[in-house]
Amino acid sequence: MKSAMTRLTNRVQKVRDELEELLDDDDYMADLYLSRKSAISASPLSDIGIPKWFSDSPTIHSKISRTSRASAVTTRAEDNVEELEMLLEAYFMQIESTMNKLTTLREYIDDTEDYINIQLDNHRNQLIQLELFLSSGTLCLSMYSLVAAIFGMNIPYPWKHDHGYIFKWVVILAGISCASLFLSIISYARRRGLVGS
Repeated sequence: MKSAMTRLTNRVQKVRDELEELLDDDDYMADLYLSRKSAISASPLSDIGIPKWFSDSPTIHSKISRTSRASAVTTRAEDNVEELEMLLEAYFMQIESTMNKLTTLREYIDDTEDYINIQLDNHRNQLIQLELFLSSGTLCLSMYSLVAAIFGMNIPYPWKHDHGYIFKWVVILAGISCASLFLSIISYARRRGLVGS
């Protein structure tokens, strides 16, 4: 969707640049007034407003001054340019409005993209917190399992016969030390800001 909007924005920008270039150059606008050109070429008047049959007569043609011909051409060209300029300005305003809407849409898409990235970061942080809890718990349980595994071996101990209560105390102390290690890891992570409260 974002790439399609970028392509559309580029096309609108090209049209806007072309219209702006046309509006800046009066010669281009005069050349673009095709209906006036076709009407002039179909009429018995030439491009400068002199009848075509006058050009054969040297006396009539010489009486028309160059300034009057130039002013007639300039007046007609200015009229043509003004009408065309008004039309092009209307199109330019529509293109400008479309460009503003596309810019607003791009900002909305960027804001939505940022919001989605924030949500993904939040979920990622929750997964990291869960991984920290599980890793800490696994470490503590593996230490507790190590103590139980040492006492579960079939190695003859001299204190095993008359001192059976020692196994209970070792298991209880190992459990307490593993729980305290787990709590200290979690409290350290909370102090460092790795885990939320």
